[in-house]
Amino acid sequence: MGGRGTFAAGNSVDYTYKTVGYIEDVKVLEGINGKHSLPESSHSSNAYIKLKPDGTFHEMRIYDENHTLIMEIAYHPEKPLTGNGQTPVLHYHLYDERFSKNKTGAYGRTRADYLTDEMKKRYRKYFKGVTNHG
Repeated sequence: MGGRGTFAAGNSVDYTYKTVGYIEDVKVLEGINGKHSLPESSHSSNAYIKLKPDGTFHEMRIYDENHTLIMEIAYHPEKPLTGNGQTPVLHYHLYDERFSKNKTGAYGRTRADYLTDEMKKRYRKYFKGVTNHG
């Protein structure tokens, strides 16, 4: 997959992610050459997953029909939710231009919030190695 899963000015972009597996029907990506986060847009998938080095779920990004990032579910410390920077917690952020701080049309994200019961039920199968789903 290219830089953001697209082409730059009609030219192919060097691959910055590789598919290292699947959880259910979702590609598990790993960054190449120091790339750590998941793509801001998708090439062809509706979602991607990133795992921690020990194989535990770290993050899942979900994209709309235009391949634009709309939601991120993550499992890592989120101080506003846990009161400390140590305890990992399942949480989510929504992405939309309405949440942009600079109002340039760039997408911003909401503050972290706990997963709803519906989200837990729908996405639980992807939370590999996470024992506490909240």
